[in-house]
Amino acid sequence: MRSSARLANIDFHASSAEVARLLIGVTLLVDGVGGRIVETEAYDREDPASHSFSGPTARNASMFGTPGRAYVYRSYGIHWCLNLVCRESGHGAGVLIRALEPTHGLDRMRARRRVDDLKLLCSGPGRVGQALGIDASLDGLALDRAPFALEPRRDEPPIVTGPRIGISKARDVPWRFGWAGSRFLSRPFPAARRE
Repeated sequence: MRSSARLANIDFHASSAEVARLLIGVTLLVDGVGGRIVETEAYDREDPASHSFSGPTARNASMFGTPGRAYVYRSYGIHWCLNLVCRESGHGAGVLIRALEPTHGLDRMRARRRVDDLKLLCSGPGRVGQALGIDASLDGLALDRAPFALEPRRDEPPIVTGPRIGISKARDVPWRFGWAGSRFLSRPFPAARRE
């Protein structure tokens, strides 16, 4: 891992909200399969909705690890979800990848997801996990080495913000970020604030 934890022109030592915003438009690949990130959510140890809020456990240990690594967890015992660790080691912050615009490895995604509709391949964190073949074996791995690849965004996309989805605490915190107008979002941003 590069000592600076700078990947795709993003400093992963920055706050989770800053990294989540900067990831919009970055291309994320796992074994050559993936696409352009169009939706993220930020989580931080001081945030009661975060897995890291109560401190390190065996489940969330990677979230407290080196920035620029993967934190993978199983949601509701069903879906594998991918987070990108940020802030300094020991802090406990990360960014959940909520949705991608599929661009690479479409046939593999369709086979994994068993759907043909491009919009349904990666519109939601569980779908992202399934389409990219995310599982526990990727937890803690560096994002600048195989099987991961992060490619910088070409242009700065129009970004909207809003409250995160599916949480019971800190629901009003506007730490959900999305590519304004993307048809690949997991769900629309109601009354979204454009940056």
